[in-house]
Amino acid sequence: MSDPNSLQSVMAHLAGKTDEAPLSGKQRRARTIARLAAVQALYQMELAGEGVETVIEEFSRHRFDGDIEGQMLAEADEDYFAQIVRGVVTGQVAIDGAVKARLASNWRLERLDATLRALLRCGAWELRDRPDTPREVVIDEYVELAKAFFDEAEAKFVNAALDGVARDARG
Repeated sequence: MSDPNSLQSVMAHLAGKTDEAPLSGKQRRARTIARLAAVQALYQMELAGEGVETVIEEFSRHRFDGDIEGQMLAEADEDYFAQIVRGVVTGQVAIDGAVKARLASNWRLERLDATLRALLRCGAWELRDRPDTPREVVIDEYVELAKAFFDEAEAKFVNAALDGVARDARG
């Protein structure tokens, strides 16, 4: 990737990845967009204090027809987006516990950047509650999304934390 902080370059990189086997390329890209939107939605909920259904409706009505960095978003898997957001909110105590178990002993989840928390929560939800999605797919997708927002160090942190969550959740 030429620009590790460009969402466009991350989307292009992820488009070439192998996702859930039965899904077409278009469906895989729609899942990637759903994951990105779920991270953004959780971030928005935390900062603005908005409810889950309000945010899901806003994304469905306004965001999925929009663009990122001037490029039109591909069609999102809106059902999957809603599943992730609702799943994280519903299971947040257990999800946060799973993530906290993988943080260094002197780190608290609350100390992490809100976007980083959202990435970890979404990834942990998928690893815990969607065993049909291969762990490698989940980890790779959220690591690549982390690269769009952060430097390599944070992407490695996301990789290590989600790998630990996956081992705990899936053995």
